[in-house]
Amino acid sequence: MSDTAALDSVLPFTVPDLDVRGRVVHLGPALDAILARHDYPEPVARLLAEAIALTALLGTSLKFDGRFTVQTRTDGPVSLLVVDFQTPDGIRAYASFDAEAVTRAVAEGRATPADLLGHGHLAMTIDQGGTMKPYQGVVVLDRIGLEEVAHVWFTQSEQIPTRVRLAVAEVLTRDAGGATRHAWRAGGLMVQFLPESEERMRGRDLHPGDAPEGAELHHVEPDAAWAEAEALVGTIEDVELTDPEVSAERLLYRLFHERGARVFDRRTLTERCRCSRERVAGMLAQFTAEQVDDMTVDGRITVTCEFCSTRYDFDPKAVRPAE
Repeated sequence: MSDTAALDSVLPFTVPDLDVRGRVVHLGPALDAILARHDYPEPVARLLAEAIALTALLGTSLKFDGRFTVQTRTDGPVSLLVVDFQTPDGIRAYASFDAEAVTRAVAEGRATPADLLGHGHLAMTIDQGGTMKPYQGVVVLDRIGLEEVAHVWFTQSEQIPTRVRLAVAEVLTRDAGGATRHAWRAGGLMVQFLPESEERMRGRDLHPGDAPEGAELHHVEPDAAWAEAEALVGTIEDVELTDPEVSAERLLYRLFHERGARVFDRRTLTERCRCSRERVAGMLAQFTAEQVDDMTVDGRITVTCEFCSTRYDFDPKAVRPAE
């Protein structure tokens, strides 16, 4: 078993003794490719990298062909994050931000993910395509980070006890010529409590905020297996999720060697945008002649993909609707 992390991959696992299932993600070159296309300030790059790691953990759990999208809209310095996962392995992402507000936040020491997000909402959308109606869960963002967002979403939408750890790091190395090379690394681990017994699921201790207003609350001791799993996940250090020399198998052994973790086939991830000239042309064909005129600059229409920054140039005559 190699101690080197398999970058751009997700490793599913289970710990039968604790009734826990989970996944470990490690991101490297795919993350670099996404971030390199945009001139993101360091805190924005870190935040987007966290969002990509979270989306990879959740998206690779889909049991069908489709899309899983995580999107935030907030009043913070980073007003928009979009991460789009297309089964079985494609991921793309981008962020919109106020450069002056980000600079100001850094200078004032308020550049944590929660600070950058501010107040707003995060939507997670599952789209199976075809005739299936997309499912969307929404979490209110009130200066909380993405780890807490995941916990809230699973409590509200899935009612599955879940814990998530995310970490991002900049890695500096030197090539053969002595030149410094920069790379981004992100990692994450998610565990979920999924016992076969419904009584054990009901026996978990829910946060009072999850109960209906006016309901009588009774304290129930948390399940010992889940309490142990949560405690073990709480010991994970950021470096264990971002160090290229620490594999998912090595981390799982450190956490669960006394209980016995079982791993499944690794899932690779690929940075891949779905834009194309044909797709953009189809989008432009939906506009009216007046709207086409408004988009025309110096006799051309130029569309830039927000995800991959590819520029598409069109003759307005080719996309103008027929009279």
